[in-house]
Amino acid sequence: MRGTSLVAIAALLLSSCGGGGGGSTPTPTPTPTPTPTPTRLYAVPEAEALTGADVGRIIAQAVAEAQARALPANIAVVDRVGNVLAVFTMNGANQRLTVPLGPNGSTHDLQGLDAPAAVAGAIAKAITGAYLSSGGNAFSSRTASMIVQQHFPPSAAAVGLEGGPLFGVQFSQLPCSDLSQRFNGNVGAAGFIGPKRSPLGLSADPGGLPLYKNGVVVGGIGIMADGVYGFDPEVQDRDVDDEEAIALAAASGFAPPDPIRADRIPVDGTTLRYTDVLASDLKSNPATAPAFTAINGTTGSLTSVRGYYDSSVGLVPGRAYGTEASGIRASKAAEFANPDAFVLTDGAGANRYPLRAATDGGDVAQPLSRAEATAILEEAFAVMSRARAQIRRPLDSRAQVTISLVDTHGAVLGLVRSPDAPIFGTDVSLQKARTAAFFSSARAGTALQANPDARVGAFVQATRTFLADPSALTGKTAFSDRANGNLSRPFFPDGEVGRPNGPLSRAIAEFNPFSTGLQSALIQQNIRDHAAFVLGGPTDTPQRCTTMPDVAPGLNPLQNGIQIFPGSVPVYRGSQLVGGIGVSGDGIDQDDMISFLGLHNAGAKLGGIGNADLAIRADRIVVPLGGQSVRLRYVNCPFAPFLGSSEQNVCQGK
Repeated sequence: MRGTSLVAIAALLLSSCGGGGGGSTPTPTPTPTPTPTPTRLYAVPEAEALTGADVGRIIAQAVAEAQARALPANIAVVDRVGNVLAVFTMNGANQRLTVPLGPNGSTHDLQGLDAPAAVAGAIAKAITGAYLSSGGNAFSSRTASMIVQQHFPPSAAAVGLEGGPLFGVQFSQLPCSDLSQRFNGNVGAAGFIGPKRSPLGLSADPGGLPLYKNGVVVGGIGIMADGVYGFDPEVQDRDVDDEEAIALAAASGFAPPDPIRADRIPVDGTTLRYTDVLASDLKSNPATAPAFTAINGTTGSLTSVRGYYDSSVGLVPGRAYGTEASGIRASKAAEFANPDAFVLTDGAGANRYPLRAATDGGDVAQPLSRAEATAILEEAFAVMSRARAQIRRPLDSRAQVTISLVDTHGAVLGLVRSPDAPIFGTDVSLQKARTAAFFSSARAGTALQANPDARVGAFVQATRTFLADPSALTGKTAFSDRANGNLSRPFFPDGEVGRPNGPLSRAIAEFNPFSTGLQSALIQQNIRDHAAFVLGGPTDTPQRCTTMPDVAPGLNPLQNGIQIFPGSVPVYRGSQLVGGIGVSGDGIDQDDMISFLGLHNAGAKLGGIGNADLAIRADRIVVPLGGQSVRLRYVNCPFAPFLGSSEQNVCQGK
C-alpha cells in the first residue's frame, strides 16, 4: 500500500506542474544508469614470441661458449608455455643423465637414476626457467635449487632453518599430469597449446634460464653437458658452473631486466640466487657467435626427442603467450566475469576448465553447485587482486596466481589465473587443491594402502604411529597443504636438526630433492616409465599420475600428483567435505591467504559453504615429541597483506 500511495502522489505532483492548458505534460522516460564497466587492475603482457631466427641465434651462442670450454652440450629451447622449439646436440656431447644417490647411498624414487637422457634434462631445465618466471620475476633452475631443499637457504651455515619455501615444487609439471598438454607433432589448432609437460618435472640443476624479449618472458634455455643432474647444496660459495655459463651466453640479448632477477628478490630476509656465473666469466663473445646455419650439421645437429620435438621441422617459432594458440588467453565474459581473468583454452576457442557443478553426487549429499564454484573462484580472485605480491617487482605490485577448485573426486570445477601469473602455478594450484581434498577425505588412508606399491601404503601406518592416532587419514581432520607439508619434511618440526622426520617424508639420511617421501613415491614409476618411452620404449606413462584406485570411471583423485608446500584448504558444507581450493604463483603466505580468505568470503556471501570448522582443522593436532608438544599449522597469512590498507590479521577468527 505504501508503494502505491507514493506512486499516486508522484503522479499528482507531476500533473500539477503543467502550467495550465487542458492536459498534463508527458513525463519523460528517465535514462537508465549504465552498468559500470569493471576496471582492469592488471596489465596484460605484450604478445612477444621467439622467432625461428631467435632460436637459431640462442643455440649458436650456446655452442660458441661450449666450444670455448671444450664441453660439448645438449641444448634445449622452449617458449613460455613449454613448447620445445629446438633441441641441438653437439658432436661428442655426454648423453648420460645421472641423479645423485641419497646421503647414505639410498636409491629411493629417482635417486640413482642413470640413463642416456641428457636431452630430457636440458628440456626440464629450459621449462623450469620459463615456468618459474614472469614479467615481475625472473627465476632460474639455480633459484629452484635454493627453494626446494631441507633448509632455506641451503648451506652448512643455515642448519636449523626451515625448508625451502617451494619445498616439493620439483615434482610438478610431471609427464603424467592430466593438466599438462602433450606434443602431438604440433598439428592442428591444439598443436602448440600449453602448458606442456616436462620430462622430469621442474629442475634444481643449474643451467636453466628464462628468455625475455622487450621485458616479456618468452621462454627458457636449458643445458646438459656434464652428465650429472643434481642440485646445489651450498649457496655460500660461488660456482662457476660450465652448464650455467653456456646458458648465460645463450641468453645474451634475451636476458631479463635486471630489477626482476631473482638476486633482486628477498624471501624471509634472504636474497634468492639467479646465476653464479657473471658475464665476465664467459669465455666467448656471444655477439660474434657464428650463424646457426654455419654450425648445424657440422658442430652438431638438431635432435628429435620422442614426445617433445621433431627435428625434421627445423627451428620452431614460439607462440605468443596470451593468445588462443598458446593455450592460455583472456577469459570471455561468459566464462568468468572479472575482466582480468585468464583461462586455459583448447586452441579452438573452448575453455578447458569451465565453471561447473561438482561430479561427486554419489558420495556427497549436497555437492558444490556451479553458483558456489563460481563464487569461490570469484572471491579468491578478488582477494588476490588486493594482495601485495611477495616475489614480484617493482615493490607493491599486485599478487598474480592461478586458482583451482576441485570436488572430492579431484574433478576440476574451474581454473582461473591472472594475466601474468607464472606458468608453474597452473599445475601446482591443481595439485594443491587435490591434495587438500584428498587428505581431508574419509578414503585417504584406505586409498593409499590400496596402492599397488606397498611402499606407498606404508606411509599411512607411519602417520598413524607418529600422530599416535590409529584413525588418522579417515576424514575426521581437515588437512591444508601447510599442515600436510609439516608432515612431509625431513625434520619435525621443520628445520630442527636432530628431530625425527615427518611421517610422510624420507629420513634426513635418505633425503634429497629427488626423493621427498610419499610425494615422490606416488609418481616415481610414472617418471621412470616416461623416461623409457623417451628413449624408445613402447608405452608412455598414462595422462594420469599415480596408481591410486579410481573414485569414478577413469578418474583417480591425484591425477597430477600431490604438492607439499602451502596454498590450499579443503572446502566444507557444514561438517561434510565437498572439495578443495588451491592457489599458486606468489609467496606461500599469499597463496594461503587467497585460498583461505577467498573461501571464507564466498561462504559469507552465499552461506552454506566455507572453511572447515575450527574443531576439525589440522592445527588442533598436537604431536607429542620427547617431552615437547608440537602443533601442526593450518594456514599462515601475511602481515598487512593488502595494497592501500593497513589491515592486519586478516585470517584471524575465520
